[in-house]
Amino acid sequence: MPSNNPFTSGNTNRKTFRGRHSKSLNNPDSTPVGRSLLTALGILAIITLFTIPYVLSRRIFPSGRAALLGSNKIMMSSTTVRNGRNNDDDPMVAQPYQLLKKTKLSPDSYLLHYAIEGRSILGKDPMIPTCIKVDYSGDGANQGKTLSKSYSPITNPQTEGSFDLIVKSYPIQPGGGLGKYLCDMHVGDTITATLKKERMMHGSPIVEGRWKHVGLIAGGTGIAPLLQLARILLDSPHNETTIHLLFINRHEDDILGKSIIDQMAIDHPTQFFVTYSLTNSENDTHYEAGRGTVDMARRALPPPFSGEGEPDTMIFVCGKDGFVAHWGGPVGRAPPKPDGSKGPKIQGPLQGVLKIAGYSAEQVFKY
Repeated sequence: MPSNNPFTSGNTNRKTFRGRHSKSLNNPDSTPVGRSLLTALGILAIITLFTIPYVLSRRIFPSGRAALLGSNKIMMSSTTVRNGRNNDDDPMVAQPYQLLKKTKLSPDSYLLHYAIEGRSILGKDPMIPTCIKVDYSGDGANQGKTLSKSYSPITNPQTEGSFDLIVKSYPIQPGGGLGKYLCDMHVGDTITATLKKERMMHGSPIVEGRWKHVGLIAGGTGIAPLLQLARILLDSPHNETTIHLLFINRHEDDILGKSIIDQMAIDHPTQFFVTYSLTNSENDTHYEAGRGTVDMARRALPPPFSGEGEPDTMIFVCGKDGFVAHWGGPVGRAPPKPDGSKGPKIQGPLQGVLKIAGYSAEQVFKY
């Protein structure tokens, strides 16, 4: 009975048809005509393969080999730009920072506002305090030698696009004078600076969330890194650390950034407390008097132990060597590095006013 399936009906005839022609249809190169056709197609493909690139190279890149070299130069140039941008992105590589604004704070000190380009923040981690090394190829008293000096910004490391330095203009002298160089710069000028390695403070570079009470003892220009620590703690939305700043100078005019500090105290009345002391007070009753005593420490700083009896207080000291030694004992140095540069600072044993006042070595960091 015949099938109604169109794909199976007439099956016998189709088999007969395929049986007589299957060799020539399924294997066309088995005939002379088929072989000639394939050969012609192959020759045509080879000619096309070599002709089209040549024509294109003559029309689009008429200089031949020179064009190829030119394209290589373009690739090299783009690689150089990319590498240059990566260098700008790496704060550990020396790079320029442009001065955007300059504000006079005292007869010999300035607040300098610099731009950050190539990345958003100055450092690598927004939670870690920053410090930069500024280089200057000096002249005059330094006979063209490169001067280097470290500066800690007073801005929070999380600040995007810029950072601020407080700089005092010390007179130019052999081995010094970089402060005057910075203070004499004009808006639009640039400095060359490198981000320094993070500073470990009793096992960690982070300050937020470690202590309930923090005391800051600053002498002169030693205020800068301590202001940065204060900013980190005060700007944190969930941090309730209380901060007590004791700032010691010779005269009232020497108090760097006093308006900035006073505004911080106004903005954080329950967290930030400030005491000023002058070594040449001239009987000014508005300030403490002297370089520092145990009684002054007890009035101006948080106690070593809170009411809970736990050592949850940390005291930071920053200033010239003699100032730091007076408050916490001298800071030592490890042996020089192989390249001849200074070895890292060593805290050394706790001595001075803070030891007598009852603080332990674990509660004091000589910045």
